[in-house]
Amino acid sequence: MSNQPPGERRSRRGRALLLLIAVALVAANMRATITGVGPLLEEIADDLGTTTAALGSLAAVPLIAWAIVSPLTHGVSRRFGMSRVLLCALIALGAGTAWRSLPGTEVNLWLGTGLIGASLAVANVIMPAVIKRDFPGRVPVMMGMYTALLGGVGAIASAVVVPISHAVDNPDAGWRVALAATAALLPLTIALWAWAQHGRAPRTASAPSSPSASRSTGIWRDRLAWQIAAYMGAQSASFYMLVTWMAPLAASTGKSPVAAGVDVALYQILGVVGSFAVAFALQGRLRRAVPAALPLLAIAAAIGMILAPQLLTAWALISGLSAGASLSMSLTLMAQRARDAAASSALSGMSQSVGYLLAAAGPISFGALHALDGGWTAPLLLYIAVLIGQCVVGVSVGRDRYVLDGR
Repeated sequence: MSNQPPGERRSRRGRALLLLIAVALVAANMRATITGVGPLLEEIADDLGTTTAALGSLAAVPLIAWAIVSPLTHGVSRRFGMSRVLLCALIALGAGTAWRSLPGTEVNLWLGTGLIGASLAVANVIMPAVIKRDFPGRVPVMMGMYTALLGGVGAIASAVVVPISHAVDNPDAGWRVALAATAALLPLTIALWAWAQHGRAPRTASAPSSPSASRSTGIWRDRLAWQIAAYMGAQSASFYMLVTWMAPLAASTGKSPVAAGVDVALYQILGVVGSFAVAFALQGRLRRAVPAALPLLAIAAAIGMILAPQLLTAWALISGLSAGASLSMSLTLMAQRARDAAASSALSGMSQSVGYLLAAAGPISFGALHALDGGWTAPLLLYIAVLIGQCVVGVSVGRDRYVLDGR
């Protein structure tokens, strides 16, 4: 029996529930603003007078922003507190989404997307450390829930942006309204996050007594951290290749834009299943093999896309299962392979910076290979090569070790 008074126990449970809901809402905003772009590529290109191949680079803008901003986030969060910095990032995310949807020149689209990327970079880095801090005994389950919501709402965005766009009377404004709608949950998220974190000391990210806090700069010399960064880069590159180009790939098989958007949504919906599944797999006896095994499903699906593209929906489901599980695995590694929240924040910033720098080349290279011959075999072979790299690195990161140990 706990010695705490009943009122205090209820208060603690209430705060824990509020934190859980706040984390869930943050997760719901982490991908929709990005995944909503792919199904609208052709519509955006037609309105702006450019090509889908040229707009393929748009998907790389957030990734480049993540690579630049991620390593700066740990230091900023140590100075001002993770909770405050994340609140500012959520506000900036709303500003970027509005900017991207403004009528006018094409510059608004690109600069707004850049601000979105910078905002998401901060949240990407902080959230694994927040989960490590607030739910230290439930990291795999919480990370599974986080990535499931992240993927699930991203999938919904992919499915609804085209219908929203078509529902707007002005065809030139349709895609702008649809992209703005991807941030519909953001005002509620900002309000609830501010409420959940009210009264928290601003510098909880890394207390001065934390051993990892004083050694976090050594993360860039840590071999395990680089391996986790490579794993993150491979899974991110493969995901953004497909989420950006699956709709045009589906359209090339004769599907309508709406049906192609549904394929992209299904790809991400199965990612939700994968996110939850990996949390349970990591509690089994074969947990060390999980990081290396996850890309094998996507490799099989990619071979299917080459040999039987008419079954694209089935391959989207299989590859989505792998993608969701791989993302959950990457974020879980950032928490599990660190001994405290300070080390987790440092590892998250470093691995996401390197990982997304590698990932930024994914959709651009995929689109360039497609533009060379107009086919999909060469891009899909590149996709398979990236997945093989993820599998190889997964063998090493699956072992139970911690970053910054021995420094």
